[in-house]
Amino acid sequence: MTELTYRESVIRALGEELERDDRVLVLGEDVGAAGGVFQATAGLFDRFGPRRVRDTPISEQAIVGCALGASVTGLRPVAEIMFADFAGVCFDQIANQLAKYRYMTGGQTAVPVTIRMANGGGVGFAAQHSQAVENWFLNVPGLKICVPGTPADAYGLLKSAIRDDNPVLVFEHKQLYPSRGPVPDDDAPDDDALVELGHAEVVREGSDITVVATQLMRHRSVAAAELLAAEGIDVEIVDPRTLVPLDLETIVGSVAKTGRLVCVQECPPGGSWGATVVAAVVEQAWESLDLRPRLVSGDETPIPYAGSLEDAWLPSVERIAAELREIAAE
Repeated sequence: MTELTYRESVIRALGEELERDDRVLVLGEDVGAAGGVFQATAGLFDRFGPRRVRDTPISEQAIVGCALGASVTGLRPVAEIMFADFAGVCFDQIANQLAKYRYMTGGQTAVPVTIRMANGGGVGFAAQHSQAVENWFLNVPGLKICVPGTPADAYGLLKSAIRDDNPVLVFEHKQLYPSRGPVPDDDAPDDDALVELGHAEVVREGSDITVVATQLMRHRSVAAAELLAAEGIDVEIVDPRTLVPLDLETIVGSVAKTGRLVCVQECPPGGSWGATVVAAVVEQAWESLDLRPRLVSGDETPIPYAGSLEDAWLPSVERIAAELREIAAE
């Protein structure tokens, strides 16, 4: 294994797939010589040139439309939407064109498009640049949704997404870009490097409460679980890694062991992936639940700009621990 940052893992995955398959290209605003606003494409322009790493106009509709057109002519584009919030600008292209094209051609045309988006809050970018928007796409059949929370997952899921013949949305958390972790070595076989879509990870085993969490909330949940371990409360943490397809089997199996379910998420509760997980577990594993499931979420408000208010809006380690402590006492 090699120690890399989340950002370096993204760059390495893109570089390896560009090297492996000359049909792969990267396009988006400032992804070329500038290396991306979060430096997540740094160095690729120098290695592969302007035909393979292409700067685009400031038009998310054009970026996604170009990616769709390129994919149906045989290329495998990786499009970057600079901030995930800007997916609202091109929502029609994603939801009504990209997601439905293969279905409407009766499967005759593959749509191997990967869309990378910088997602999430905690870095003071205010209401229009801090949202976790993966929930916007949960009700759009035809899309796969990846939410990597570690450098290894950022690397392995992105490589799997690029090789997939269907459109895949990859949400990269802004606050995680500098985080570090082990990633398979350059010479590791694909079976070790790739992360298959639809396979959750049991991050921490436990017997008292099942916590399902992604991205930044995964790490805060682990920290909360370590605090509670000193109090004799044993928390199991499951990271779905992909929301579509969703590995309900692993989640339900964990709930069958613990009898308690908590979803920790960086978004308002309504229409969220956590609400979807709760509904599915209630439907499929009602008998396993000793208590009602809970959501630990952001508020039903836009994300504040002021640092103290943003900190209060996002579920903190202390808040997660307090919720779990209360559940353990019931």
